[in-house]
Amino acid sequence: MSLAKPTSSNGSTSIVSSGRQSYKIALIPGDGIGIEVIQEGKEVLQKLATELDTFDLDFKGFEWSSAYYKKHGKYLPDDALAQVKKFDAILFGAVGAPDVPDHISLWGLRLALCQPLQQYANVRPTRILRGTTSPLRNCKPGDLDWVIVRENSEGEYAGHGGTSHTGQAWSVATEVSIFTRHGVERIMRFAFETARSRPRKKLTVVTKSNAQRNGMVFWDQVASEVALDFPDVEVDKMLVDAMTTRMVLKPESIDTVVATNLHADILSDLAAALAGSIGIAPTSNLDPTRQNPSMFEPIHGSAFDITGKGLANPVATFWTAAEMLRWLGQAEAAQLLMEAVENVTESGVKTADLGGSSKTKEVTDAVCKEIHKLARLANEKK
Repeated sequence: MSLAKPTSSNGSTSIVSSGRQSYKIALIPGDGIGIEVIQEGKEVLQKLATELDTFDLDFKGFEWSSAYYKKHGKYLPDDALAQVKKFDAILFGAVGAPDVPDHISLWGLRLALCQPLQQYANVRPTRILRGTTSPLRNCKPGDLDWVIVRENSEGEYAGHGGTSHTGQAWSVATEVSIFTRHGVERIMRFAFETARSRPRKKLTVVTKSNAQRNGMVFWDQVASEVALDFPDVEVDKMLVDAMTTRMVLKPESIDTVVATNLHADILSDLAAALAGSIGIAPTSNLDPTRQNPSMFEPIHGSAFDITGKGLANPVATFWTAAEMLRWLGQAEAAQLLMEAVENVTESGVKTADLGGSSKTKEVTDAVCKEIHKLARLANEKK
């Protein structure tokens, strides 16, 4: 995906007198292993900025989490949006705790930021990293290389609906999916632009219009209309259930995918597992207009079962950090970071979810060492 521009348009990016770019990054570690991997991500980003010496990163941490919720009765202070709008990007860990219902934590923190900040494009790249193995037989690096574009502002997670007659035998609950022309068209255009930027120029539109005859038929209709503006992009359409089998049986036939909030949420988790582990999968929550900061997060969740044990895989956060740098306009730094990560996984330094025995800190140390080596080589070529 090559949609990055050198600066955001929210007025927060500063340029120092030497001409080098300086970026303000809000850190929201959240819960569980989110706290651990964001710390590792910060360390790697600082190492990268120091070694390359071409840009600066200014971090500020925020304690918004389930612990904050239990203390204050809410996940975010009243001025949270005003605070984060001062930053160029947000690096987010995870949210969720065993003693807080998931719908409260999700809507209280992550969605409470994504929706009002108009981060309507959720982008999840997936590929098999060097040195890792897919559970799919004979699937090698290069055979599975996808970008899943998820509509991130409405659809099944629009938040419309309610309950009545609670506690009665006739209690009712409704969950209303919302599909607006504005929302569907803008994510379709983003997905087509993403597909156009990739070598294969191929987009699969995922739907369920055989059963959901209103919202999904509308989704298909808008997709067909937008496709007319992208004659250079090859388009096909798949029902979401058939898409799951295609991902398993013919991964090489897929390139860029666009799907609704719910469908892409599920498909991207499957994609991560097929690539080797959900512990390597990144997410970008983007406001393509750049009027607001975008938020970047690993998709693995808070994983309280391994919290504090040094077992968390930091690779998803490193990949997420690379996507953040790319979005901010630092494509060379992003490429160097991913090269360092794959050199490390290829050398056998991997956490247990990837079949290795390394601890979180060991992976981070190895990536930092590799960054030093690659940056020195890059500087010698200049």
